[in-house]
Amino acid sequence: MQFHLNGFHVGDPHVAKLDHEPRQSDALPETLDVLIVGCGPAGLTLAAQMARFPDISTRIVEAKDGPLELGQADGVACRSMEMFQAFGFAEKLEKEAYWVNEVAFWKPDAENPDRIVRSGRIQDVEDGLSEFPHVILNQARVHEFYLEQMRNSASRLTPDYSRRLLDLTVGEGTHPVTVRLERTDPDHAGEIEAVRAKYVVGCDGARSAVRASLGGVLKGDAANQAWGVMDVLAVTDFPDIRLKNVIQSKDGGSIVLIPREGGYLVRIYVELDELAAHERVKARNITLDQMIGAAQKVFHPYSLEVKDVAWWSVYEIGQRLTDKFDDVPPGEDRAPHVFIAGDACHTHSPKAGQGMNVSMQDTFNLGWKLAAVLRDQAAPEFLHTYSAERQAIAKTLIDFDREWAKMLSAPLKDPNDPESEGVDPQEVQAYFQQHGRYTAGTATVYAPSVLTGDGRHQQLAQGFQVGTRFHSAPVVRLGDAKRMHLGHVHEADGRWRLYAFADGDHPAAEGSGIARLCDALATAPDSPVVKYTPKAADPDAVFDLRAIFQQPYRDLDVEAMPEMLKPRKGKFGLKDYEKMFCPDLKHGPDIFDARGIDRSRGAIVVVRPDQYVATVLPLDGYAELAAYFDGFLTAAVAERHLEEA
Repeated sequence: MQFHLNGFHVGDPHVAKLDHEPRQSDALPETLDVLIVGCGPAGLTLAAQMARFPDISTRIVEAKDGPLELGQADGVACRSMEMFQAFGFAEKLEKEAYWVNEVAFWKPDAENPDRIVRSGRIQDVEDGLSEFPHVILNQARVHEFYLEQMRNSASRLTPDYSRRLLDLTVGEGTHPVTVRLERTDPDHAGEIEAVRAKYVVGCDGARSAVRASLGGVLKGDAANQAWGVMDVLAVTDFPDIRLKNVIQSKDGGSIVLIPREGGYLVRIYVELDELAAHERVKARNITLDQMIGAAQKVFHPYSLEVKDVAWWSVYEIGQRLTDKFDDVPPGEDRAPHVFIAGDACHTHSPKAGQGMNVSMQDTFNLGWKLAAVLRDQAAPEFLHTYSAERQAIAKTLIDFDREWAKMLSAPLKDPNDPESEGVDPQEVQAYFQQHGRYTAGTATVYAPSVLTGDGRHQQLAQGFQVGTRFHSAPVVRLGDAKRMHLGHVHEADGRWRLYAFADGDHPAAEGSGIARLCDALATAPDSPVVKYTPKAADPDAVFDLRAIFQQPYRDLDVEAMPEMLKPRKGKFGLKDYEKMFCPDLKHGPDIFDARGIDRSRGAIVVVRPDQYVATVLPLDGYAELAAYFDGFLTAAVAERHLEEA
């Protein structure tokens, strides 16, 4: 994190320094750029993103009277940790969370099927998949990290609680979406607020009022299977209590066991009753004692003595999806103004740990696009890409989750009868291993589109697959010899990253590939940096160029490098010395080898503001780079100074 650009300040550098402290009124304004409905993971991800742009008026409303305190989701995928790094709190969360290192599998004992025995134990995340672990942390703490980011931002954004959405209509004008909200706090109970917004995003859960206002429906099936979930403090002789477990018993059903943060708490997902067609789980009136009894039956011969229950719930398995994630009806030619995200548009079982993670990725996809449109960097039609990209990803996830949930609830195959129906526990373990990238959150691949290249130059950087998230690797920063991960320069600030991997020439040599690229980006009339960076802004306000050289860092002279890699910024015109990197040849791996970079030709890896690889181009592919951004960016209609968030 860089600070002191525009002057020295004491105090916490993570709190944006402002000349005038803004005060958020208790009442909602009449007009807004963005109104977010719902303070779940999707809503707070979007709010934290929009809070980075103080020139965009944003508010987030929530029907509850305050922030979440406990319960609900707890799994944080590796991909989410990468995103949290961009928001600035991955390190704090990582320190507090439980790390899922290995997974144990248990099945009925072949000699005595009423007892369970360990059948396997595997590594949870494959080596090298991410620099971050798969971790477990109470969803409320994830919320608090986002809320802290919002409070510390230049926007000083905080949620408006005790607001229930009554209805929503889309009309004409600069603020076409009209929202009516009812206040439920004691001092203002029954008061109605009307807000007109340019964009509204419904992050208000599976029973979304925003989705209902649009006439949207969650479509899919229920598996007619009830499950319970409980966070417990328990005394047990089960040997793998501090490992993640998949436990399948002969007659008692299955358990997915997830240790929680703090060393003692454990989450237990336990299979309960099979439901009749069209029966809802609420009709069974399942009690906590029944859940504990069901878990004890699965654990046999091991004991489970529950001492305290922090939270519990009962749910039914199902996978449901909406047809579109925005308000534009099929066949209608207009830009969208209302969006839905998270559980409002896709629901699935919690046992793959994807609900919170996929929901956050929805709004991380949407946030920077809203900012680009509202800052006149892209036309409103650009927002069609949100529904197109995320609906396809949700469909893939639901197909995976349906199969995984089916395997966990299926009866077990009789080991003594090869012809018997059911699932073999070894199949469950194999399926988990085979689809590990889904549970890590790294399986997303965006299809070719205006935003995603066709991969024709993929051979230049084989480890940065177009359409996937940018897979970070270790480097050494040239200016100060700091060992770090290259991907950690990527902040959730709406900027594009241009990673220029040098060819075999010395980068300081006249006419080197890097020198010619820097000259083209700085001076060519069709350069996206020249064309789309407002004149009043810093040179890297829209495009953050970073160069990665092949030479050892001690062999290069910082001052000999192209001026484009030492941009002058801020009111004092200070040089930024953090744009250049070299391979970590001492500790490894060499990023050029690890990510399959063509050493003789080099490459440009273009990365979207949400950390996904947009395209890979030759180091001299200036025309292709310009054409890519000309496909959706627009020259600013009105010059806006892009303030540091």
